[in-house]
Amino acid sequence: MSEQPTPVLPLESPLGAEERRDLALIEAIARGDRPAFDALYRLYYARLMPFITRMVRLPELAEEIVNDAMYAVWTGGDAFAGRSKASTWIFGIAYKKALKRLERERRTPTEALAAGYDVADDSDPVSEVAAVELAGQLDTALARLSPGHRSVVELTFLLDYSYEEVAQIVGCPVNTVKTRMFHARAKLRQLLAACLGRTP
Repeated sequence: MSEQPTPVLPLESPLGAEERRDLALIEAIARGDRPAFDALYRLYYARLMPFITRMVRLPELAEEIVNDAMYAVWTGGDAFAGRSKASTWIFGIAYKKALKRLERERRTPTEALAAGYDVADDSDPVSEVAAVELAGQLDTALARLSPGHRSVVELTFLLDYSYEEVAQIVGCPVNTVKTRMFHARAKLRQLLAACLGRTP
């Protein structure tokens, strides 16, 4: 009965396979394996760029931050202790570097929804125009949230991280993430109601 392996995630889970792949790459990076880093870079560049671009608004600045974050992975691969998912660790590095860069430049981050993010109900095929309008209103509302609140909303709803993983990425207790989400939802409801000309 003890033949069952004990990875963080089940072997049959697609996420488990992805996590094992990432862990193997990070272990190789810690040994100075450049091809392993190149492979991890290609995997995470496409995932990090939209997230960081929505924080800083400037694609060229986002690219610098992503490169800085991945350089930190390259030079600090042996620092990964495995207490979280590899993706959580990497997103956490990029998130903190983005915040530091914004603080240094004294800019206020704003963000937009991911291109093509569908806010329409799939059961309503005639709502495309309304969906585009609502997406614009949601974009405007998100841009008026604080950086901490926006990041929690995006990590949870667009990137599908759990509250525990969001807490690891942004570096705060889980209860703080829940509190930020509560306030973010309340603020979004108020802002969207104003955009739609309704009473919240």
